[in-house]
Amino acid sequence: MPMLFSGVFDLTLWELVVVALVLTHITIVSVTVFLHRCQAHRALELHPILSHFFRLWLWMSTGMVTKEWAAVHRKHHAKCETADDPHSPQILGINRVLWGGVFLYVKEALKKETLDRYGHGTPDDWMERNVYTRYTLSGMTLMGLINVALLGIVPGVVILVVQVAWIPFWAAGVINGIGHFWGYRNFECGDAATNIAPWGILIGGEELHNNHHAFASSAKLSNKWYEFDIGWMYIRIFEMLDLATVKKVAPKPRFSEAKEMIDGETLQAVIANRYDVLSKYAKSLKVTYAEELGKLRQFSPQDALVLKSLSRWLMRDESSLAEKDRVRLEAALTKSKALHTVYAMRKELAAVWERSASSKDQLVKQLQDWCHRAESSGITPLVEFSQRLRCYA
Repeated sequence: MPMLFSGVFDLTLWELVVVALVLTHITIVSVTVFLHRCQAHRALELHPILSHFFRLWLWMSTGMVTKEWAAVHRKHHAKCETADDPHSPQILGINRVLWGGVFLYVKEALKKETLDRYGHGTPDDWMERNVYTRYTLSGMTLMGLINVALLGIVPGVVILVVQVAWIPFWAAGVINGIGHFWGYRNFECGDAATNIAPWGILIGGEELHNNHHAFASSAKLSNKWYEFDIGWMYIRIFEMLDLATVKKVAPKPRFSEAKEMIDGETLQAVIANRYDVLSKYAKSLKVTYAEELGKLRQFSPQDALVLKSLSRWLMRDESSLAEKDRVRLEAALTKSKALHTVYAMRKELAAVWERSASSKDQLVKQLQDWCHRAESSGITPLVEFSQRLRCYA
């Protein structure tokens, strides 16, 4: 009987809980730092020693293959919230992604075209080809044997089950599911990504999913002063130990005196900080919405009810809406000329950085024209936003 519940170490229940949390946390750090930020997005480079440790640990604790994980995740970004997105709750439903996210991941990872198109640049050495990819289940078997030897049969097996289930639920389910369904948004990026919580601890900082989708190549996922990304804390520690090199983080907006005439520097600053621009524009849209809703409640209560029922779609980019929701929103916007103008001009502003075929001079002129029309609209929130836009430096 003692062999069932104790191994080399005879631990209490609470000590076993701590061991399980530490082991799963190492796996979370391996996923967010190595698989996600380093391999999938190239936001940082890791020392070979640290990189090999993460690969070994992930092989033993999850059986995941680096190329498969990176390819599926890159496709998610490339096809986000479309029918080709491997795991969008906006398309597949929240329950299917939350509880069955791991099966969606496995299904996509088996597609050769996905691996060929999105799996480039991942490790392809002897260990990857002959051990990690070929014997994906052997690593978890080895981890199980180590657990049993050190902790006993029952505790070792239970902790192994927790280790194996941890990533499929929290990463494949919660982040891919809730992270595109519920939470707050700092940036109005062109998908439904949300920040689940401002403190990214339990899932290594991946809770800050909206920040990540706004700046996918940033090694740091926190953006506001009150947000905390524990994955970034580890990266900074690795940097101090010369085990990591950060390649890119999200830009911080800088401001100067408002320019009377929009020039190339202003254009470049607006494009570089486009998500901050859209975030501030969303505030102008909300103010206009509140003002117009108040007017309609006073003079046309029925129209006010129509507008209020669609408020959550108003703050979303049109391209991320289902066709039926887009039609309903367009019908509701006819109830307010000011709101219709502010909503339509958001799309026109976004076109400044979406028209890659236009020359710099054409884009400068387009932005100048946009500001002129905004400041001539007579809509106070829009006028104030345009004046602020002139301050980006």
